[in-house]
Amino acid sequence: MTLARLFACLMLVVTLAAPAGAQTLAKQLFGAKDSASEHRPAAIGSYAKGCAAGAVQLPETGPTWQAMRLSRNRNWGLPDTIDFITDLSRFAARLPGWNGLYVGDISQPRGGPMLSGHRSHQLGLDADIWMLPGTRMDLSRQQRENISSISLRRANGAYVNDNWTRQHHELLKAAASDRRVARIFVFPGAKVQMCKDETGNRRWLRKIRPWWGHHYHFHVRLSCPRGMRACVDQTPPPPGDGCDEAQAWVNNILNPPPPDPNAPKPAPRREYVLADLPDQCAAVLQD
Repeated sequence: MTLARLFACLMLVVTLAAPAGAQTLAKQLFGAKDSASEHRPAAIGSYAKGCAAGAVQLPETGPTWQAMRLSRNRNWGLPDTIDFITDLSRFAARLPGWNGLYVGDISQPRGGPMLSGHRSHQLGLDADIWMLPGTRMDLSRQQRENISSISLRRANGAYVNDNWTRQHHELLKAAASDRRVARIFVFPGAKVQMCKDETGNRRWLRKIRPWWGHHYHFHVRLSCPRGMRACVDQTPPPPGDGCDEAQAWVNNILNPPPPDPNAPKPAPRREYVLADLPDQCAAVLQD
């Protein structure tokens, strides 16, 4: 165990024994856990303010996938998420030039706020899929630390670049067409390109949502599984295919509106402590 994890474990003991108002950061507590809790699988809270009980680890290597950046220990998710990833990886393996998927961050072993990076990925229901075609399913642990994905954006995300292929379109379409998926985040130019290229059923495009970044990977968010009453779903996307909204994003990238000198400065984000999360998350840390 590293000194950082040992410190975080000690802080967990202190926090759980301390009176209300203890200010240990939740990310230190959840980041210290290297295995799942012994509970029935459950997502507790919301995607950016919650935790995951009874998570399952995506195997480091499968016939049609590899988990990347293993040192982060973020290849944990609810069973629905692991099943979705393995299903999508089998689809990817049938695409020309692909043998499967490279899978980025899912969640920590018990979900919760992460030591670095994401604000979401806290319920075991989010997963990052690399844009780099998965050609080799035999990368070593060290290779998975050093290899990088590829960017598909041009002009700050207004357009796709030459790395974009029809296979990326079909992979995103397959993911968005899955009933378990609530939405997928990708850079605006990719959504606009898919809107231009899709000639068939366009219903799946509603789930593809433009967002900053997301040009080295796309972010899949699953809906709360049936029966998980402590899980808080995100509001569904508005009706329609969302193509006009994506085009508006692109227009703003190409012709940014002038800054408003009277706009208030955004308030700094406060890091969560355990008391900010649903009460059940304390039990998830203990067991």
